[in-house]
Amino acid sequence: MKDEKNMRKKIIHIFIYVIVGIIMGGYLFSNSQPRSFLALHRCDNTCLKPQELMGLVNAVVMQKNPNLMPKVVIETEKSIAITHPFPESPIHYVVFPKRDIKNIGELANGDEEYFIDIMSVLSQLIRENNVTEYQIISNGPDYQHTTYLHFHLRAKK
Repeated sequence: MKDEKNMRKKIIHIFIYVIVGIIMGGYLFSNSQPRSFLALHRCDNTCLKPQELMGLVNAVVMQKNPNLMPKVVIETEKSIAITHPFPESPIHYVVFPKRDIKNIGELANGDEEYFIDIMSVLSQLIRENNVTEYQIISNGPDYQHTTYLHFHLRAKK
């Protein structure tokens, strides 16, 4: 009798955890672009690659809790600029939209305002650092370490 009650409690707890997990997952990933990670048994082009997983994590952080981003230097309503954690030049920033856009090739209606805001943030960083020799880089999907639209601003001092 006691074992039966304990088993029921465990089943109820598992059921509650599953329901809470589904609700939390729905909330966290509600505004992200589809990225299939359920097709693990047939990993042709449908599996989640490491850079796509990073993009999904980035999407959740950007949209639900942008204050988790490290080394933020500028934050607007539509984008965030951070100091690159592993800079490749004396001045190296990364600017992300606060909208899940995988890459430039997947811009959709409504994404324009995010793109414009990113350019504005990049312009502000260029002026604040008083640089004229700089590069703005955004890689295509196969060259990205993170499948999430972002721009690198690199410059000499």
